[in-house]
Amino acid sequence: MTGTGTSRQGPAPVAGAAGGPPRGRGLRLLRGVAYAALPAEVVLFVCLLAGVRIPGGVLLVGELLVLGLLAAEGLVWARLRRRGLSRREALAELVPGPVLRIMGHELLIMVSLVRWVARRPHGVEGADGVFPHARDQAALMYGFAFVCLVETVGMSYLLADWPLVHAVVLVLDVYTVLLVLGLHAASATRPHTLTGDVLRLRQAAHVDVRVPLGRIAAVRQELLFTHEKAEGELNLAVGSQTSVTIELAEPVDVPRFLSGTPRPVRLIRVHADDSRALCEQLTRALAEDVTPDVTRARTVPSPSPGPPPSV
Repeated sequence: MTGTGTSRQGPAPVAGAAGGPPRGRGLRLLRGVAYAALPAEVVLFVCLLAGVRIPGGVLLVGELLVLGLLAAEGLVWARLRRRGLSRREALAELVPGPVLRIMGHELLIMVSLVRWVARRPHGVEGADGVFPHARDQAALMYGFAFVCLVETVGMSYLLADWPLVHAVVLVLDVYTVLLVLGLHAASATRPHTLTGDVLRLRQAAHVDVRVPLGRIAAVRQELLFTHEKAEGELNLAVGSQTSVTIELAEPVDVPRFLSGTPRPVRLIRVHADDSRALCEQLTRALAEDVTPDVTRARTVPSPSPGPPPSV
């Protein structure tokens, strides 16, 4: 995710301009079948776990439907690629945006786990300042992970007599433990950074905002534990607290998580393990920024008093 909402230019309009099935009726039909087939597969799976006897013909039809859907998706993928779309653009045409963003988010979480173990933070190369922000949530996240681990052991013992159910629940429980640890790992490996004239603010794997220094009007240390949702404000709380408040002279666009649509914000509250260091280095960077527009915005001349009154 990025802090600026940019519209992608390129071959994407080609498929729409042609008016063929991949962008129109055919793609809508394919998505409709997918929306119907996937819930049906989930229902069948739950019935099998519950021990419900399902006729072999129903299972065969369900599997053939899934295989046909995958084959159709592959054909549409190949057709979109032939029309000039990149892999990312073709995938965006086939998979609904919210689903794609959720899948990408979970992939980033798992990658963050690997980076955490390898002690390789993301996006810190060449940064003038690196400001970690995961310390104050560590105890809470470890506590959640421990509770999930205890639940995993308990469910594994209770479901020992049902091997299929036991295997499915075990996989889900282990994934949950990894997800909780991955959320903390994403925060630990994605610190706030100051690089050149851009302040990059992040939270876990779902928020990544780039704020040009030219748009920052003021920055101050401010410890807050309650944050009410308000239009034009972004609160990146860690452990339910923020310690730095940044006011913007011009808004920056922050994409919403599920829809991806930009949301302009003019006030950002974040947390840092060393909030004083973040404020001091950001203040120095603002003072050293000599961009003409920024200088004019920050050094507005005071109004002239005018000539003295005549007597």
